[in-house]
Amino acid sequence: MAEFKIVAQGRPNFVDDYRFEMEGLQGLDYEITEVPAASDDEFLAGAHDADAIITRDMPLSQNVVNGLEKCRIIALDSVGTDLVDVRAATAKGIPVTNCPDTFVQEVAEHTAALILGAHRRLLAVDRLVREGRWAEGRPALYQFPRLYGQTLGLISFGNIARAVVPLMKPFGLRILAHDPFVRETVMVQFGVEPVGLRELLQRSDIVSNHLPGTGGTRRMIGEEQFRMMKPLAIFVNTGRGSTVDEAALARALEEGWISHAALDVMETEPPDSGNPLLGLENVTLSAHVASASGRFAEGARTRAGREIALVLRGRWPMSCVNPSVLDDSGLLRWQPA
Repeated sequence: MAEFKIVAQGRPNFVDDYRFEMEGLQGLDYEITEVPAASDDEFLAGAHDADAIITRDMPLSQNVVNGLEKCRIIALDSVGTDLVDVRAATAKGIPVTNCPDTFVQEVAEHTAALILGAHRRLLAVDRLVREGRWAEGRPALYQFPRLYGQTLGLISFGNIARAVVPLMKPFGLRILAHDPFVRETVMVQFGVEPVGLRELLQRSDIVSNHLPGTGGTRRMIGEEQFRMMKPLAIFVNTGRGSTVDEAALARALEEGWISHAALDVMETEPPDSGNPLLGLENVTLSAHVASASGRFAEGARTRAGREIALVLRGRWPMSCVNPSVLDDSGLLRWQPA
């Protein structure tokens, strides 16, 4: 019998031979068991005695986390951690890890593509050509300024937003950033002007949202924020759909508070057929694919295996997302929930 039991939630979109995870787990005595996650009880029936959990698509609720009897780590092969009840895991002393730097370049490139495509209204002019309305293409763009000299505002200035900067700088953009958790000197080193959120929204011609999905950022961008923006402004979101009030965004687009939105993420994924954003011509959509590339599986899943190996060997993981503090002895302890 193997020393460690590792449970993986079933992933219908992948061929689950776990060769990438196994690369990161080299040297450990383990077995990987796949447990379907149709319900909390069904998952716990096979995972309650796991030493480690691997997940990416299925939620791990407080009920599931509390039912884990000996789990030492929950490893996500994704950037987002909103599907895991991190607070419950913290209370049980279980580190939760993610892959914050694995797909940075892919998401940055997709952000740049959405910005450029939205600014030049590529979907709209493509449609005009296909509908035999060739002559209407040029006049359709006369109402918009050229990109050179415009202002790009980045909401949150983490790894992805920082990678967007060198991609967009050559287009002659001024770049602003708002992030209360990043020192202004860091922003300046990237050639970015640090500003408050209100100023960013008021000054930017293009607003690119990179907020993570947390309780504190839920619907942080709503009617008040969209009304601050310029009528010709473009709103881009490759952060998390939960950070935007979609009803307010749809109204902003319908009533002309802003001119266009380009979204890779939505509040509900996939979106309901009745979502008003699906019927608006001034919206560009992609299906939460910004991080996808040929290295997606290898990079993320190998990283998850390495995180598990570190913890099962008694070491600290590379990307622990739990809140933590130092106790009086200087040792790192879990922050009480």
